[in-house]
Amino acid sequence: QVQLVESGGGFVQAGGSLRLSCAASGIIFSISAMAWYRQAPGKQRELVAHITPGGRINYVDSVKGRFTISRDNAKNRVYLQMNNLKPEDTAVYYCAAGGSPNTVVAGTGYWGQGTQVTVSS
Repeated sequence: QVQLVESGGGFVQAGGSLRLSCAASGIIFSISAMAWYRQAPGKQRELVAHITPGGRINYVDSVKGRFTISRDNAKNRVYLQMNNLKPEDTAVYYCAAGGSPNTVVAGTGYWGQGTQVTVSS
């Protein structure tokens, strides 16, 4: 059974930082593409960043220079370091996994339950 468990969300003032973590089980993590999505109230789910098994990374333009995705294959974890947070970053953040980058980009792989990030102005 695949499980993706996010942690690290919370409430922070604008300009602050948070580090999200996603613990994966039930998949061969080292060959899985991983991603972070977010969904703000009333908006569609948005791909924030994804990382391939080989470490190739892509970000949505709105977070470039502020967010960093990374993975630790020894711990089966993927992280999202979020710096200089803005109120518009407020959303539920979801971890996603898939057998290929196309799978996570399409959103057709596995999903976690999400963790809330709230940024106050």
